[in-house]
Amino acid sequence: MDLLKVATDLFLSKLGSSAGGINSEQVSSALGSLLGGADGQIDLSDLISKFSGGGLASLAQSWLGDGENSSLSVDQVLAMLGQSEVQEFSASLGLEEQQASSALSDMIPELIDNNSSAGGLLEAVGGVSGLAGLASKFFR
Repeated sequence: MDLLKVATDLFLSKLGSSAGGINSEQVSSALGSLLGGADGQIDLSDLISKFSGGGLASLAQSWLGDGENSSLSVDQVLAMLGQSEVQEFSASLGLEEQQASSALSDMIPELIDNNSSAGGLLEAVGGVSGLAGLASKFFR
């Protein structure tokens, strides 16, 4: 499964009519830079680690489980991804930072939820404690 393509489609759908003339290749490239690893691909474990390590483990857990997903605020997006990185992302797409941040705050929980089969990703990292351990390794 190409998570970058899924993320691109989700991001464009969250932008809706404000997407204007932005094409999927632009979004894919920008998302790969913002959320991707060294290879430009999105790794859900790494993405979840960013949020878990930043004190938002309960948010990440809600996206991984079968229950209702907690919402992600624009401020949380900026804190976890970095304001300058989000500004660069926005500028590369010709969007206002608020537009891009809002679409990201809607897209990220849905991306993780839809691609973590009934909490399978949470189980794969050893549950909540494993998620915390994974996050601690990320910040060493």
